[in-house]
Amino acid sequence: MFTGSDYGNLRGSEFWKSLLVDLDHLLHPNDHFITSFANAAAFLGQSMEDINWCGFYFFDGKKLFLGPFCGKPACTEIQLGDGVCGAAARTKETVVVNDVSTFTGHIVCDADSRSEIVLPLIDPHGELIGVLDIDSPSLSRFDSFDIQGLEQVRDLVMRKLLASGYTTLFKQ
Repeated sequence: MFTGSDYGNLRGSEFWKSLLVDLDHLLHPNDHFITSFANAAAFLGQSMEDINWCGFYFFDGKKLFLGPFCGKPACTEIQLGDGVCGAAARTKETVVVNDVSTFTGHIVCDADSRSEIVLPLIDPHGELIGVLDIDSPSLSRFDSFDIQGLEQVRDLVMRKLLASGYTTLFKQ
């Protein structure tokens, strides 16, 4: 059974190194992909300090729709290009916003959110699967260690998804 680690004293790359080991043990390739995404969102939500929302949006070929998450209820659909999630999905690049009030078109789901990072989920063929979205109630919460660590988390989740026999998620 997975028990997790105490990350309280770890910072920077040491935090992410430990978290990735535990996440790798938590996610199983034989799990249904929804189970893996749900566990990943819950695990990140419980392990990272100073965040108030963590979850996934999936791309159905036209728009993003809400997947597993932890936090307050959220927007259920996001058009490509809209908000931080839609921007990351459209460009297929990680987007970090230090102050969401300065991001034109920011979609407010939780008024307490002040900064945000969104990482696109891309399959080996370059197709958009969705995004990993994490919000914080603090300005400039996400530093270079978080960006690198979360990109490794994203890559691990995608490897587990591909190992499960993934072919397509929700494309219409």
